[in-house]
Formats: sequence, structure tokens, C-alpha cells
Amino acid sequence: MSEQNPGKLNTLLAELEDTRLVSSRWLRAHGYSNSLVARYVRSGWLVSPARGVYMRKGGRLQWEGVVRSLQLGEGLPLHVGGRFALSLQGHEHYLRLGDAGTVTLYGKQRPPSWLGNLSLAQRFEYLGKGPFDFLSASLSIEPSVTALAEQGLAWLRVADGAGALVCSTPERAMLELCAEVSDAAWVYEADALMQAMTTLRPQRVGLLLRHCDSIKAKRLFLALADRHRHAWLPHVPLDGVDLGRGKRALVSGGRLHPTYLITLPADLDEHLA
Repeated sequence: MSEQNPGKLNTLLAELEDTRLVSSRWLRAHGYSNSLVARYVRSGWLVSPARGVYMRKGGRLQWEGVVRSLQLGEGLPLHVGGRFALSLQGHEHYLRLGDAGTVTLYGKQRPPSWLGNLSLAQRFEYLGKGPFDFLSASLSIEPSVTALAEQGLAWLRVADGAGALVCSTPERAMLELCAEVSDAAWVYEADALMQAMTTLRPQRVGLLLRHCDSIKAKRLFLALADRHRHAWLPHVPLDGVDLGRGKRALVSGGRLHPTYLITLPADLDEHLA
């Protein structure tokens, strides 16, 4: 009898709004059986943009709505970080061609397989937990601004109608990007981005450095900041920051940074815009 209740359908449609997606798992957990969902699809109330996930007919499939659905709908401990978080905060012109269309997601739980099957202009790239030792909690209950700030995260509204998303602040995003650096081309990109990081908050940088478990990321971040002589760098508290021991050869034939003992390409200046 409950499956015939029009209030059940109205509740679902109100939940979905314009850009929300829900998985088969979410629907079952909220009392919508597979047969009922199939009936909604046949009746034209729901559509399935990929196997295992649904949205309301006439809804807008946008990457912003997809990420918010993962974070607050599915409760997955995922956030937008690294290079894509930096592009959202005004630095897309420093990224290599194509990178601004790749949504970089971080978190300890892999996103569902249907994420890669959506017909979107953007693609999603899952980069694991990233270089930090923070505990990632479920986002099914919206965390406070303060709780997010303690991990270098923040709510960011990026599109009308999609709601705010949990994203890395520039301080965290830069360290996430530095952790991914694997060759000279990536160093050039990180260096161009670091040149623009003139307003980073030294206390937050210090906090994130203490919780970062990638020696390479910390050394590269500090070496590039020192290279650009940012005014905030001398105010970063480095007590308790483990920078490891010995030299780190990031690129072959590079130049060793005298303080942070990591090799940087000798031609960095030639690649700055």
C-alpha cells in the first residue's frame, strides 16, 4: 500500500530538487524498492543518467550537483581538492591545458563506479586520501565552518542552484598538488601556482604542514614559497613539522634548494608566465 502513496513520490522529488542524484543504495535505505523505482522511471518521474543512479526528469546534470550528491546525499567523505580546487578559486589560468576540466576528488573512501559513467564535459579523478593524516568523517550531517577549517577545508558555492561544496582551501590544495608532483612539468605548474599564492594564512599553513605526511610535498611547498619570497612564509610556525632528513632528488639535473634540500628544475624562471 505504501508504494502507491503519492506522498512518497512527492517526498522524493522534493529531495532531488534540480541537480541532486541518488543511488540505488540510497533509495533502498529510504524505503524505495527496486520495483517502485522502476515504476517511477516508466512513468517518467525519474531518469537514470548511469546504471545505479537516478535524478528527477528534467533535472540538470552538473558536476557540482554530482559532488554535492556524493558529499551530503551519499555521505561520502570526499572533498574537491588539489588542482581543481585551485581552479575554482581563481587560478585556472595557471593550470596545464585540460586540467581545469578534471575534478580532483580526495578522501579515504573510493567514489561509486557510476561516477565515471556520467555524460558530463568534466571528468572525475579520485586521488585517494591525499597527503594528510586527518580523519575523514561522513558528510551526511553538514559539518560546521570551524570543523572544516581545522582540516584546511571550507564550504564553497560554485554554481547557482547546486549548493555549497566541501573544497580544499588554497593552503591545503597547494600541498595536495605538491604531493602529486612527479616530474619537471608538474614542478613548473606548481611553481606558477605558488607565485600567485600571495595571501596564504601562515597559521593554517603551519597546521597543515604538521598534519601532512608527505615529506616531498612539504619540502616542495616551502621551497617554492621561499623562491617567490612570499611575505607570509617567515610567519609560518614550523615547530613540530617533520621535514625528514637528507637530500631529495625531485628532478634529475636540477638545482638543490639550500634550505629545504630538494632539487628544483634549473630553468624555473623560463617557465613563469
